[in-house]
Amino acid sequence: MATQQTRSLARFMMAPSVVLLFVWMIVPLVITLWFSFQQYNPLNPIRDGFVGFSNYALFYSNPAFLQSILNTLVLVGSVLLITVIGGILLALLIDQPMWGQGIVRILVISPFFVMPPVAALVWKNMIMHPQYGVFADIARFFGAQPIDWFGQHPMTAIIIIVAWQWLPFATLILLTALQSLDGEQKEAAEMDGAGFVSRFIYLTLPHMSRAITVVILIQTIFLLSVYAEILVTTNGGPGYASTNLPFLVYQKALLEFKIGQASAGGVIAVILANIVAFFAMRAVGKNLDK
Repeated sequence: MATQQTRSLARFMMAPSVVLLFVWMIVPLVITLWFSFQQYNPLNPIRDGFVGFSNYALFYSNPAFLQSILNTLVLVGSVLLITVIGGILLALLIDQPMWGQGIVRILVISPFFVMPPVAALVWKNMIMHPQYGVFADIARFFGAQPIDWFGQHPMTAIIIIVAWQWLPFATLILLTALQSLDGEQKEAAEMDGAGFVSRFIYLTLPHMSRAITVVILIQTIFLLSVYAEILVTTNGGPGYASTNLPFLVYQKALLEFKIGQASAGGVIAVILANIVAFFAMRAVGKNLDK
């Protein structure tokens, strides 16, 4: 058991890292907050000055604002639904004894290590291209008309790409939880006459609940900042159909050079992320206390 002296020594040794991490996080946030109250355009710096909450009002009145919030929530919710359900199914599948099990697991996990811009380019030019993509070839094979995914269904296309990237992560975490299930409990359930569905609902799924909650928490934090896939594939279009909040901030900052409005959007994004993270952390805490 740690004594008061060892605990104090541990705090003292950790203090420099904590302070450095705090400064690393707080300085950019303070600068963003300061710019959100300024009128700053790097192309016309003469008009700099304090404008109060005008940037927030202008950002909120932007026609794309509410659409970007909706797109952000749809993207996060859809990807979580696909990755959690798909991760559970894949974990159950690759947990079964099979030939080449190690190779199969590596192949399942490998998409997670592909950089988002590269993955988006591959999907855009090789898989979802309306003329030369794999999906177009499959559609023509069955006598159907190929779909222009990024023109007709841009959000669906982005959801598929992002879900493909995050499915391996969910699978890996859920497979680890699945393999930690006590074999004696499985055998006891089988001896009591429980079928596969009953064992899954009453034994396997409750055992994986903590891992599912952790997957939801971690993925939610990262999915709220999806940006590269949209830039590479749809550039936020058509119109604002695939513009999420981070991409709207990018448009204001680097395309329109409205640094004040972009900073206001960044603050709003941070607040939204913290609200989501707060409820997610509460869900995780309740699950971990069980």
